[in-house]
Amino acid sequence: MSKPRIAGVKRNTKYSPNHIGNDGMIFNLTAENLRRMGYEVSEYTEAELILMGEQEKYLFNMAREKSTLNYLKQIENNGAIVINSGFGVENCSRAAMTRLLIENGIPHPASIIVDVTEDPTDKLKQMDADAFWIKRGDSHTIHREDVTYARNIAEAKSILQEFAFRDIPNAVINEHLVGDLVKFYGVADTGFFYWFYPFDLSLTKFGLEAVNGSAKEFPFNVEALKKACDKAGEILDVKVYGGDCVVDSNGDFKIIDFNDWPSFAPCRDEAAPYIAECISKNIPLR
Repeated sequence: MSKPRIAGVKRNTKYSPNHIGNDGMIFNLTAENLRRMGYEVSEYTEAELILMGEQEKYLFNMAREKSTLNYLKQIENNGAIVINSGFGVENCSRAAMTRLLIENGIPHPASIIVDVTEDPTDKLKQMDADAFWIKRGDSHTIHREDVTYARNIAEAKSILQEFAFRDIPNAVINEHLVGDLVKFYGVADTGFFYWFYPFDLSLTKFGLEAVNGSAKEFPFNVEALKKACDKAGEILDVKVYGGDCVVDSNGDFKIIDFNDWPSFAPCRDEAAPYIAECISKNIPLR
Protein backbone atom coordinates (compact mmCIF):
# COMPACT_ATOMS: atom_id res chain seq x y z
CA MET A 1 0.00 0.00 0.00
CA SER A 2 1.32 3.45 -0.90
CA LYS A 3 1.60 6.37 1.42
CA PRO A 4 -0.46 9.46 0.63
CA ARG A 5 0.79 12.98 0.16
CA ILE A 6 0.91 15.12 3.30
CA ALA A 7 0.75 18.91 3.32
CA GLY A 8 2.64 20.90 5.95
CA VAL A 9 1.40 24.33 7.02
CA LYS A 10 4.05 26.71 8.33
CA ARG A 11 3.37 29.22 11.11
CA ASN A 12 2.96 32.88 10.26
CA THR A 13 6.07 34.49 11.72
CA LYS A 14 4.11 37.00 13.79
CA TYR A 15 3.03 34.05 15.96
CA SER A 16 6.68 33.09 16.55
CA PRO A 17 7.86 35.99 18.72
CA ASN A 18 11.60 35.57 19.31
CA HIS A 19 11.29 32.00 18.00
CA ILE A 20 11.00 32.35 14.21
CA GLY A 21 14.10 30.24 13.58
CA ASN A 22 13.23 27.60 16.16
CA ASP A 23 9.68 27.18 14.86
CA GLY A 24 10.99 26.90 11.33
CA MET A 25 13.54 24.25 12.30
CA ILE A 26 11.06 21.92 14.00
CA PHE A 27 8.76 22.24 10.98
CA ASN A 28 11.61 21.39 8.59
CA LEU A 29 12.81 18.45 10.70
CA THR A 30 9.28 17.03 10.84
CA ALA A 31 8.96 17.30 7.06
CA GLU A 32 12.36 15.63 6.59
CA ASN A 33 11.39 12.72 8.85
CA LEU A 34 8.10 12.22 7.01
CA ARG A 35 9.95 12.13 3.70
CA ARG A 36 12.33 9.49 5.10
CA MET A 37 9.24 7.47 6.02
CA GLY A 38 8.19 7.52 2.36
CA TYR A 39 5.67 10.35 2.32
CA GLU A 40 5.54 13.04 -0.32
CA VAL A 41 5.39 16.33 1.60
CA SER A 42 4.10 19.61 0.20
CA GLU A 43 4.83 22.77 2.19
CA TYR A 44 2.63 25.85 2.42
CA THR A 45 2.61 29.16 4.19
CA GLU A 46 -0.69 30.01 5.86
CA ALA A 47 -1.60 32.37 3.01
CA GLU A 48 -0.66 29.84 0.31
CA LEU A 49 -2.84 27.15 1.90
CA ILE A 50 -5.97 29.27 1.61
CA LEU A 51 -5.19 30.65 -1.86
CA MET A 52 -4.13 27.42 -3.57
CA GLY A 53 -7.71 26.30 -4.28
CA GLU A 54 -7.06 22.55 -4.12
CA GLN A 55 -8.13 20.93 -0.84
CA GLU A 56 -5.52 18.74 0.83
CA LYS A 57 -6.71 15.61 2.68
CA TYR A 58 -3.86 15.12 5.14
CA LEU A 59 -2.01 17.96 6.83
CA PHE A 60 0.42 18.67 9.64
CA ASN A 61 -0.14 22.12 10.93
CA MET A 62 1.60 24.90 12.87
CA ALA A 63 -0.82 27.68 11.79
CA ARG A 64 -2.40 30.15 14.21
CA GLU A 65 -3.95 32.85 12.01
CA LYS A 66 -7.72 32.91 12.53
CA SER A 67 -8.49 32.79 8.81
CA THR A 68 -6.24 29.74 8.42
CA LEU A 69 -7.84 27.99 11.39
CA ASN A 70 -11.31 28.66 9.97
CA TYR A 71 -10.21 27.08 6.67
CA LEU A 72 -8.72 24.07 8.44
CA LYS A 73 -11.86 23.56 10.51
CA GLN A 74 -13.91 23.67 7.32
CA ILE A 75 -11.87 21.01 5.55
CA GLU A 76 -11.76 18.90 8.72
CA ASN A 77 -15.56 18.94 8.75
CA ASN A 78 -15.33 17.69 5.16
CA GLY A 79 -13.11 14.76 6.15
CA ALA A 80 -9.54 16.11 6.12
CA ILE A 81 -7.15 14.91 8.83
CA VAL A 82 -5.15 17.75 10.39
CA ILE A 83 -2.50 17.50 13.13
CA ASN A 84 -2.74 19.68 15.10
CA SER A 85 -6.43 20.17 14.42
CA GLY A 86 -7.62 23.69 13.68
CA PHE A 87 -10.21 23.16 16.41
CA GLY A 88 -7.43 22.22 18.84
CA VAL A 89 -5.26 25.20 17.98
CA GLU A 90 -8.25 27.45 18.58
CA ASN A 91 -8.78 25.76 21.95
CA CYS A 92 -5.26 26.84 22.94
CA SER A 93 -6.12 30.54 22.82
CA ARG A 94 -5.77 31.70 26.39
CA ALA A 95 -9.39 32.15 27.52
CA ALA A 96 -10.63 28.94 25.89
CA MET A 97 -7.68 26.96 27.25
CA THR A 98 -8.21 28.25 30.77
CA ARG A 99 -11.90 27.35 30.78
CA LEU A 100 -11.35 23.88 29.36
CA LEU A 101 -8.50 22.93 31.68
CA ILE A 102 -10.28 24.12 34.81
CA GLU A 103 -13.61 22.53 33.82
CA ASN A 104 -11.88 19.19 33.30
CA GLY A 105 -9.90 19.11 36.53
CA ILE A 106 -6.41 19.74 35.18
CA PRO A 107 -4.18 21.18 37.97
CA HIS A 108 -4.26 24.91 37.25
CA PRO A 109 -3.73 28.18 39.14
CA ALA A 110 -6.74 30.09 40.42
CA SER A 111 -7.88 32.18 37.45
CA ILE A 112 -10.55 34.56 36.23
CA ILE A 113 -11.50 35.66 32.73
CA VAL A 114 -12.49 39.31 32.49
CA ASP A 115 -13.49 41.90 29.94
CA VAL A 116 -10.67 44.45 29.86
CA THR A 117 -13.11 47.28 30.56
CA GLU A 118 -14.47 45.80 33.80
CA ASP A 119 -13.13 46.41 37.30
CA PRO A 120 -11.66 43.11 38.56
CA THR A 121 -10.97 44.35 42.11
CA ASP A 122 -13.54 42.24 43.94
CA LYS A 123 -12.67 39.08 42.00
CA LEU A 124 -8.96 39.57 42.61
CA LYS A 125 -9.52 40.13 46.32
CA GLN A 126 -11.45 36.85 46.43
CA MET A 127 -8.51 35.14 44.73
CA ASP A 128 -6.37 36.14 47.74
CA ALA A 129 -3.11 36.04 45.77
CA ASP A 130 0.10 37.94 46.47
CA ALA A 131 0.63 38.76 42.77
CA PHE A 132 -0.91 38.04 39.37
CA TRP A 133 -0.25 37.28 35.73
CA ILE A 134 -2.32 39.21 33.18
CA LYS A 135 -2.59 37.44 29.81
CA ARG A 136 -4.46 38.37 26.65
CA GLY A 137 -7.43 36.05 26.36
CA ASP A 138 -8.43 36.25 22.70
CA SER A 139 -5.32 34.81 21.09
CA HIS A 140 -1.94 33.23 21.49
CA THR A 141 0.92 35.41 22.66
CA ILE A 142 2.17 37.71 19.91
CA HIS A 143 3.94 40.54 21.76
CA ARG A 144 5.96 40.63 24.96
CA GLU A 145 3.23 42.69 26.65
CA ASP A 146 0.61 39.99 26.04
CA VAL A 147 1.76 38.27 29.25
CA THR A 148 2.57 40.65 32.10
CA TYR A 149 3.39 40.21 35.78
CA ALA A 150 1.42 42.39 38.22
CA ARG A 151 2.64 42.82 41.79
CA ASN A 152 -0.74 43.99 43.10
CA ILE A 153 -4.33 44.79 42.13
CA ALA A 154 -3.52 48.35 41.10
CA GLU A 155 -0.91 47.11 38.60
CA ALA A 156 -3.33 44.49 37.32
CA LYS A 157 -5.94 47.16 36.61
CA SER A 158 -3.37 49.32 34.85
CA ILE A 159 -2.35 46.43 32.61
CA LEU A 160 -5.98 45.79 31.68
CA GLN A 161 -6.26 49.43 30.62
CA GLU A 162 -3.23 48.97 28.37
CA PHE A 163 -4.89 45.89 26.86
CA ALA A 164 -7.99 47.99 26.17
CA PHE A 165 -5.87 50.61 24.38
CA ARG A 166 -4.52 47.79 22.20
CA ASP A 167 -8.06 46.59 21.35
CA ILE A 168 -7.63 43.31 23.21
CA PRO A 169 -11.17 42.40 24.33
CA ASN A 170 -10.55 40.12 27.29
CA ALA A 171 -7.86 38.81 29.58
CA VAL A 172 -7.07 35.84 31.78
CA ILE A 173 -5.75 36.68 35.22
CA ASN A 174 -3.86 33.88 37.00
CA GLU A 175 -2.64 33.88 40.57
CA HIS A 176 1.14 33.98 40.74
CA LEU A 177 2.53 30.67 41.98
CA VAL A 178 5.75 30.38 43.96
CA GLY A 179 7.97 27.45 43.03
CA ASP A 180 10.09 25.92 40.29
CA LEU A 181 9.13 26.85 36.74
CA VAL A 182 9.22 23.70 34.58
CA LYS A 183 8.80 23.64 30.80
CA PHE A 184 7.58 20.48 29.05
CA TYR A 185 7.03 19.07 25.56
CA GLY A 186 4.97 16.05 24.53
CA VAL A 187 3.78 14.12 21.49
CA ALA A 188 0.59 12.06 21.75
CA ASP A 189 0.44 8.43 20.59
CA THR A 190 4.23 8.04 20.99
CA GLY A 191 5.12 8.31 24.68
CA PHE A 192 7.54 11.19 24.02
CA PHE A 193 7.79 13.61 26.96
CA TYR A 194 10.61 16.01 27.79
CA TRP A 195 10.93 18.51 30.65
CA PHE A 196 13.53 20.94 31.97
CA TYR A 197 14.08 24.10 34.03
CA PRO A 198 14.10 26.96 31.48
CA PHE A 199 15.75 29.53 33.76
CA ASP A 200 18.71 27.25 34.37
CA LEU A 201 19.24 26.76 30.61
CA SER A 202 18.69 30.48 29.87
CA LEU A 203 16.06 29.37 27.33
CA THR A 204 13.52 32.17 27.23
CA LYS A 205 11.10 33.96 24.95
CA PHE A 206 10.55 37.19 26.87
CA GLY A 207 12.63 36.77 30.05
CA LEU A 208 9.58 36.20 32.27
CA GLU A 209 11.23 33.15 33.85
CA ALA A 210 13.24 35.56 35.98
CA VAL A 211 10.16 36.22 38.14
CA ASN A 212 10.36 32.70 39.60
CA GLY A 213 14.14 32.64 39.37
CA SER A 214 16.49 29.68 39.45
CA ALA A 215 14.99 26.30 40.27
CA LYS A 216 15.35 24.80 43.71
CA GLU A 217 14.61 21.45 42.04
CA PHE A 218 11.79 20.36 44.29
CA PRO A 219 11.16 16.62 43.72
CA PHE A 220 7.97 15.86 41.78
CA ASN A 221 6.30 12.94 40.04
CA VAL A 222 7.26 13.23 36.35
CA GLU A 223 4.87 10.44 35.34
CA ALA A 224 1.98 12.27 37.03
CA LEU A 225 2.91 15.45 35.14
CA LYS A 226 3.06 13.54 31.84
CA LYS A 227 -0.34 11.99 32.56
CA ALA A 228 -1.85 15.42 33.31
CA CYS A 229 -0.29 16.90 30.16
CA ASP A 230 -1.49 14.03 27.97
CA LYS A 231 -4.99 14.51 29.39
CA ALA A 232 -4.79 18.25 28.74
CA GLY A 233 -3.79 17.53 25.14
CA GLU A 234 -6.80 15.24 24.72
CA ILE A 235 -9.13 17.85 26.23
CA LEU A 236 -7.78 20.61 23.99
CA ASP A 237 -7.49 18.31 20.94
CA VAL A 238 -3.79 18.87 20.27
CA LYS A 239 -1.39 15.99 19.74
CA VAL A 240 1.85 17.97 19.50
CA TYR A 241 2.08 20.18 22.57
CA GLY A 242 4.21 22.00 25.10
CA GLY A 243 3.77 24.30 28.03
CA ASP A 244 4.82 25.36 31.48
CA CYS A 245 4.00 24.39 35.03
CA VAL A 246 5.07 25.46 38.50
CA VAL A 247 6.15 22.87 41.07
CA ASP A 248 5.87 23.91 44.71
CA SER A 249 7.95 22.81 47.70
CA ASN A 250 5.55 19.89 48.32
CA GLY A 251 6.09 18.55 44.80
CA ASP A 252 2.61 19.56 43.66
CA PHE A 253 2.39 21.06 40.17
CA LYS A 254 -0.05 23.30 38.33
CA ILE A 255 -0.06 23.87 34.58
CA ILE A 256 0.15 27.58 33.85
CA ASP A 257 0.40 27.45 30.05
CA PHE A 258 -0.33 24.91 27.33
CA ASN A 259 0.56 25.45 23.68
CA ASP A 260 -0.11 23.79 20.35
CA TRP A 261 3.12 22.75 18.62
CA PRO A 262 5.88 24.78 20.30
CA SER A 263 9.45 25.00 19.03
CA PHE A 264 10.87 21.99 20.95
CA ALA A 265 14.08 24.07 20.88
CA PRO A 266 16.14 22.09 23.45
CA CYS A 267 15.07 18.69 22.10
CA ARG A 268 13.96 19.16 18.48
CA ASP A 269 16.33 16.55 17.00
CA GLU A 270 14.97 14.00 19.45
CA ALA A 271 11.33 15.12 19.13
CA ALA A 272 10.99 15.41 15.35
CA PRO A 273 10.91 11.65 14.60
CA TYR A 274 8.21 11.21 17.24
CA ILE A 275 6.16 14.04 15.75
CA ALA A 276 6.44 12.40 12.34
CA GLU A 277 5.45 9.06 13.91
CA CYS A 278 2.38 10.67 15.49
CA ILE A 279 1.34 12.17 12.16
CA SER A 280 1.86 8.86 10.37
CA LYS A 281 -0.21 6.94 12.93
CA ASN A 282 -3.17 9.21 12.25
CA ILE A 283 -3.04 9.01 8.43
CA PRO A 284 -4.41 5.87 6.72
CA LEU A 285 -2.53 4.01 4.03
CA ARG A 286 -4.17 3.86 0.62
